[in-house]
Amino acid sequence: MSMVLAVVMPKPDVPVELREIPEPVLEPNSALLGVELSEVCGTDVHLQQGRLADVPYPIIPGHVSIGRLEKIRGELLDVHGQPFAEGDRVTFLDVHKTCNACWHCLVAKASTRCPHRKVYGITYGLDDGLTGGWAQKVYLKPGTRCIRFDAGDPAAFMAGGCALPTALHAVQRAEVSIGDTVLVLGSGPVGLSCIICAAMQGALRVLCIGAPQNRLEAAETVGAAATLDFEKHDEESRRQWVLDHTQGRGADITIEASGAPAAVVQAMRFTRDAGRVVIVGQYTDHGEVSFNPHLDLNKKHLDVRGCWGSDFSHFYLGVQIMSDAVRSDPWKRLRLQSFGLSEANEALDRVASGGVIKALIDPSM
Repeated sequence: MSMVLAVVMPKPDVPVELREIPEPVLEPNSALLGVELSEVCGTDVHLQQGRLADVPYPIIPGHVSIGRLEKIRGELLDVHGQPFAEGDRVTFLDVHKTCNACWHCLVAKASTRCPHRKVYGITYGLDDGLTGGWAQKVYLKPGTRCIRFDAGDPAAFMAGGCALPTALHAVQRAEVSIGDTVLVLGSGPVGLSCIICAAMQGALRVLCIGAPQNRLEAAETVGAAATLDFEKHDEESRRQWVLDHTQGRGADITIEASGAPAAVVQAMRFTRDAGRVVIVGQYTDHGEVSFNPHLDLNKKHLDVRGCWGSDFSHFYLGVQIMSDAVRSDPWKRLRLQSFGLSEANEALDRVASGGVIKALIDPSM
């Protein structure tokens, strides 16, 4: 029996471990992907901290990955109906088993809330097999949506990673228009992709409040007109900074991508009257926060929208953007750092501290 090296997260608040996992016997219309790169993101840190509910520990982390198809049993088709072949470089939608038959899928048109959806590296556990990207190989179950990536360097795709489809969804929810001033709260990977996508959508200027300094420098590198370190300014001075950059009105649109509950209230306070606020950073439960419904929301006539995850359309568009030499250019300016499977704990620590812009697991190292 062939064995595959994989990183396993046994349970919250303990180091991850390197284990050997049996290579699976393929079901009809399934495949085995040889992993070239897999992302280490904030969600993986939250998984280790036990901040997500209903996680079937132990798990193999890594929900966005890229590699080459090593084995295909049966038929594996792309969205255009064209068959994949062994050797093709692909990525795959981490969300699996969205039913397209329930009320949320068919009536609400909100497939991200489908109760049947499963996610590689998050809600698939070790009992489900090689279902996370921090491994030499990933088992692509029947029905997994794969997308070709023919643009060459797999790192070119991973520079966007899972943050890009999330940001695309947030910017769509924000309905950014030509000439808007957009404020992004948070300078992690999602915030950085929000900056790029907002400008791509037509924003005249994008402001960013975040930390630490290396991430603010990255924000300016990808197109932020001005940045502010929130760790060095209290809420009122941050608000005044926004007003100073918006003729005293506040941002037309604010996208909260920080994950801090207090940033949700600040997003409302930093946005102009009759503006829009999109909350995309609250993927895990960091606790409650209070606000004044009259002053912070109703009197301002704000439009406040939640944004949960992404669907196939956002993932597909993200791959097309990263396959385009011109459109992908802002992400190419970001510094990526790769870690081997045996260095996964270090990678998690670096992401948790904000010490890296984007961390990747490279099984070949």
